[in-house]
Amino acid sequence: MAGGMHPGRSGRSLGERAARSGVGQPEPPRPAGPAAREGRARGRHCWVHDPPGAPGVWPGLLVEWRQADGGWHGRVTYAVAGPQGTVLVEAWVPAALLEQR
Repeated sequence: MAGGMHPGRSGRSLGERAARSGVGQPEPPRPAGPAAREGRARGRHCWVHDPPGAPGVWPGLLVEWRQADGGWHGRVTYAVAGPQGTVLVEAWVPAALLEQR
């Protein structure tokens, strides 16, 4: 996959691609395949850029989308280095801070 492990080389962020898509639906399209038929969404790997309280770029797992007044937000889990070791964070993050891995 081109640019897979090199942040910044893959082009536009997920937020930029979503904004350019012109999609104005209240919910993003559901994934196709067995997971959609069973009512479960599959997580998708992403990079989380400078989330609140954790500057830097962190590997994450995007598990859900929602649209709020400020635009699209992704529910992500990501691991950050903390003073006592690695910390797992789950948060709603603006789409502009997410990049497809």
